[in-house]
Amino acid sequence: MSDFIKVLTRKNSLRKQVQEISVSDIEKVIGDLSDILQEKLEEAAAKEAVEQEKKAKIEEIRKAMLSAGLDLDDLAEVGDSLQRKSVKAKYSIVDAQGERHEWSGRGRTPTVFKEYMEAKGISKEQLPSA
Repeated sequence: MSDFIKVLTRKNSLRKQVQEISVSDIEKVIGDLSDILQEKLEEAAAKEAVEQEKKAKIEEIRKAMLSAGLDLDDLAEVGDSLQRKSVKAKYSIVDAQGERHEWSGRGRTPTVFKEYMEAKGISKEQLPSA
């Protein structure tokens, strides 16, 4: 907690800090703090309204699913079929340990392929096809 907040939240500390401030300045600070409080309350009410609206929509969807005879497992099945398909490997090499490595040719060049190309002095297009 910052020192400023400590002063604001402790009555005696606040009293000590405002000893030399005029009454009109204190009234202005109180007014500003009241405005800030009102803004905070309005923000909290708006967030709560959004949350309530979201819950109402979820309940509406749940009821629609029930009336259609669907459940979450049905949605999961559809979601699984919409996932991206993997790209087939375009290049294949065998490293010094006899381990086979495959790469689609997309994205950043894997280290094992980079080292292989540097060792052989070849480019990506000259890599063995999978």
